[in-house]
Amino acid sequence: MDASLSLLLDRIFQTVFPLVAIVGLGYFCARRTHTDMSVANRLNIDIFAPALIFSVMSAKSFNPLEHVDLALGALIVVLLSGLLVWPVCRLIGVSPRTLIPPVMFNNSGNLGIPLIVLAFGENALAAAVVLFIVENLLHFTLGMFILDSRTNLRQLARNPMILASVAGLAWSLFDIPLPAAVKTPIDMLGQIAIPLMLFALGVRMTSIDFSNWKTGAWGAILTPLSGLIAAVPAIWLLGLEGNDAAFLILFGVLPPAVLNYMVAERYNQEPHQVASIVLIGNVASLAVIPLTLAFIL
Repeated sequence: MDASLSLLLDRIFQTVFPLVAIVGLGYFCARRTHTDMSVANRLNIDIFAPALIFSVMSAKSFNPLEHVDLALGALIVVLLSGLLVWPVCRLIGVSPRTLIPPVMFNNSGNLGIPLIVLAFGENALAAAVVLFIVENLLHFTLGMFILDSRTNLRQLARNPMILASVAGLAWSLFDIPLPAAVKTPIDMLGQIAIPLMLFALGVRMTSIDFSNWKTGAWGAILTPLSGLIAAVPAIWLLGLEGNDAAFLILFGVLPPAVLNYMVAERYNQEPHQVASIVLIGNVASLAVIPLTLAFIL
């Protein structure tokens, strides 16, 4: 085997296997014994993930101006992927409110952050967090509005991850010193977030079935395809190059976020269909992500 190909395959394996291992551990633990992740998930959303966001964004090495184009690229990918799939919904007989949110709002937290860090190193963590913040902000605003036009968007102001983003951005812009006694525990709490996200994803997969596999299969095809199609003009329009272009392509092909299932359940928007889209989309990503890594690396 050619040495360069061997190195590429090894890098892909080193990137994907740790993710699969932790997700798989969560899945098999939940299969063997009842595993209630409700408290852990709530702590992750309210404490650990906000700590990670603040830790990254308040660091001296984080310059928000360096990631403006990448943030705009993420915005284009999320919005354009939804617009691309909208006319397809009628053709395949699926409600737009069922299919469009999982296609638009991808797994940029549970999967995207660790994937980008493993593929490109710790220096890529800031970019991964920026992509996650854009997707998360749109999910808690536009995503909720798609499912219920009466949604009160003022609740966004109380979202811990949004508050952490604003605080971290302020710390970075005004270069406010953060004492080590405060920074260290925040950093330690943030380090819990990524592995817990992956483990929770594995646990969640045990409660999803394949009963609506046709809708799930359409979602597994349309999610990475629409994201990739949307990423290409975004890269060209913004003039993204090198790692930033690679980050946006990888962001575009990520599978649907597990949060889509929870939100669909909350709004009673065909949760079983959304569950299949999420599950089959994440299973399909085991093939899509290595192929994408082979292309961008």
